[in-house]
Amino acid sequence: MKTYRWGIIIAVAVAVILLIVYGFLPRAVPVDTAKASRSSMSVTVDEEGKTRIKEKYVISAPVSGFMRRIRFEAGDAVKKGQVVVELEPLRSSVLDPRSRAEAEAAVLAADAALKAAEENSQRAAAEAGYAKANLVRIKKLFEQGYVSKDEMEHAETEAKRTEAGRLSAEAGVKVARFELDKARSVLQYSADEGGVKSGRAVALRSPVDGRILKLYRESEGVVNSGEALIDIGDPDKLEVRVEVLSADAVKIKPGTPVLFKRWGGEPVLSGIVRIIEPAGFTKISSLGVEEQRVVVIADFASANEGKKSLGDGYRVEASFVIWEGKDVLQIPASALFRKGEAWAVFIVKNKRANQRQVEIGHRNGLVAEILSGLSEGEEVITHPDDSIREGTHVSDQEVDHAPL
Repeated sequence: MKTYRWGIIIAVAVAVILLIVYGFLPRAVPVDTAKASRSSMSVTVDEEGKTRIKEKYVISAPVSGFMRRIRFEAGDAVKKGQVVVELEPLRSSVLDPRSRAEAEAAVLAADAALKAAEENSQRAAAEAGYAKANLVRIKKLFEQGYVSKDEMEHAETEAKRTEAGRLSAEAGVKVARFELDKARSVLQYSADEGGVKSGRAVALRSPVDGRILKLYRESEGVVNSGEALIDIGDPDKLEVRVEVLSADAVKIKPGTPVLFKRWGGEPVLSGIVRIIEPAGFTKISSLGVEEQRVVVIADFASANEGKKSLGDGYRVEASFVIWEGKDVLQIPASALFRKGEAWAVFIVKNKRANQRQVEIGHRNGLVAEILSGLSEGEEVITHPDDSIREGTHVSDQEVDHAPL
């Protein structure tokens, strides 16, 4: 019986010791792993852009005037040479009581001046008639020798002088009549008199075949010289304007392929870079950081049917493909870490983490190209932390990654 008790005590003691030893044994660190694989890969510069019509025409008022109501709506088709806007002369202002009294007095004064000019014209006509008849009588007496040559010449001069006076008086009547019309027009064309609208209008025509893109104003009213009225363009002729960082712009060349994503449709639209503008500009980011940016203009590929759904000023996400390879050995970029001046990874071999130096090529933020140091199929730890060291016992869980 005593021996049996000691056996139980010894067994319990051994079990406790084993549990203590097991508790101090190093446990496997759980890690995520991925296999080095070969697939296609591309390096892109991604930025947001906006579509715009290649040739947009802004129709503006050439002179100040009164615009008639525009009968078009945004989206309406127009033909080259079609009248889209009509401008009338500016309407007269409303006369205040003092201005009206002055205008009415000016009409009375002009009417009196006309009557005086008419009386003066009648007097001049009478004098001219008398001088003309007197000249005829003097000529007969001169031919008969009853008057001297001097009297004859004096009669001729008097006839010419009075005739000129008559013509001047008639011209004075015309001037006075015009002055009366001028004075009356101030009242006649006053806005509070329902002034007569002129039938003359300046017609503004469409310079091209296209569609109305934007109406700056639709209702009739006064417009100033140079004021924009209508935008016209062809929505089928679109391009994309993208502002990229200057450090990325130097990698983009005319002819660089570009993919347009997240534009609202399912298919990814393709395009090609046409222009990289030579001058950059400073832009403040949403975080308040000054950035040097450059405008890049890209055209849609002619095969894109989805672009018909886009219009002027639509948002797209542009991915400029600056490099791509077909059969590239690659791993997730998160598996890389710095070891001095070189790059290194942890591979999993026999449930142990082994550090290995690698040489990388292109990176796109998600995956990295491996030039040397790894073979296809080897497993790497994707997010190594401080708990992972050379020889660390790990338990791995393979994670798929999608190369770009």
